[in-house]
Amino acid sequence: MVVKSELEKLGLHPTSVELGEVEIKDKVSKEQLDQLSIALQLTGLELMDDNKKILVEKIKTIIIELIHYSDEQIKINLSDHLSEKLNHNYTYLSNLFSEVKGTTIEQFYLANKIEKVKELLVYDELNLTEIAWKLHYSSVSHLSNQFKKMTGLTPSHFKNLKHKRRIALGNL
Repeated sequence: MVVKSELEKLGLHPTSVELGEVEIKDKVSKEQLDQLSIALQLTGLELMDDNKKILVEKIKTIIIELIHYSDEQIKINLSDHLSEKLNHNYTYLSNLFSEVKGTTIEQFYLANKIEKVKELLVYDELNLTEIAWKLHYSSVSHLSNQFKKMTGLTPSHFKNLKHKRRIALGNL
């Protein structure tokens, strides 16, 4: 809504405003882009015009939506899923992501899965078996081992902590 409002203030008419992406039917001047960039920065957002950064943000968005906002299990592996969605070779996507973010796609994916596990443990609505199934782990043991490797704690120990320390998605 913020992005749409700022575009309209500049006399631009977006045809589509999605998470991280805007389509505008009008020709946008350099001055309008500069004004939009300043307006977005004031709201804590950033105008991206670097194609590499845009592609990395698309990778992040796909992974976040897959883990945090969808119960659907992808039918193919993550690399094929990303390649198919973004129409790029996975090796290119992987190298670009590592170059821009300083971490691998796999590590970003696993960090998001562990954050989702933490969230589900804190909500205390599902047991560990149900969480493992929901997040498509092959077993509770696999989930527990990965959780301990990434957090230093077992899922049970994390659940029993008084101060549940989760990381905001934007900081992963």
